Amino acid sequence: MLRSHFDHLVVTAPDLAAGVDYISRELGVSPQQGGEHVSMGTHNFLLKLGETAFLEVIAVNPDAPAPKQQRWFELDEPESNESPRLATWIVRTNDIKAALLASPVVSGYVTPMSRGALNWSITVPRNGSLPLQGVAPTIIQWQVAAHPAGTMKDAGCSLIRLEGFHPRAEKVTAMLKAIGFQGDFSVSPLPAGEQPYLVAHIQTPTGLRQLSGNRERTGPALAS
Repeated sequence: MLRSHFDHLVVTAPDLAAGVDYISRELGVSPQQGGEHVSMGTHNFLLKLGETAFLEVIAVNPDAPAPKQQRWFELDEPESNESPRLATWIVRTNDIKAALLASPVVSGYVTPMSRGALNWSITVPRNGSLPLQGVAPTIIQWQVAAHPAGTMKDAGCSLIRLEGFHPRAEKVTAMLKAIGFQGDFSVSPLPAGEQPYLVAHIQTPTGLRQLSGNRERTGPALAS
């Protein structure tokens, strides 16, 4: 049976220093260094949100050669990447090829990836775009014995709730149902023409904070 679960949040940034500073300012904790994605020309920092959940800050690696294809998560798009933001989220599945076929939302093609000793398959659109502007998730299937979040430092953070807002909210819901998503994710409709976005409610050592993909809501952390 096809099953999918929440895996991680993706915060994109114009550079890693800006992304790390954003997380430190908004959540009051510092993410740990991750590594490089050689085939995409990107690198990341990570923040544990649970035993099988984390947050990834990702940016273009200026010291890496440009990849042959468009980078993932719209990192080649200046307007999308002008400041740090909660860009999208990732769900892990037990059968990525079946999930891709079942999904009514086109989320890309199955791409093998690695970072250090980690290996996985992930859906990546050829043009580097985000499915339904990031409100629909990217799909991943780990090829590891244990989830990578289990080895991350515990900074005392956990994801409490994730919300999406999109003019075609029903398409996001249909995708999650089709890929057997099991978890707590709510998506609400927006008036046509409004910019879709995500809001993550995260428990931190200093209280409940929010990260938002809505540029109008970026700035000081918001209590829920």
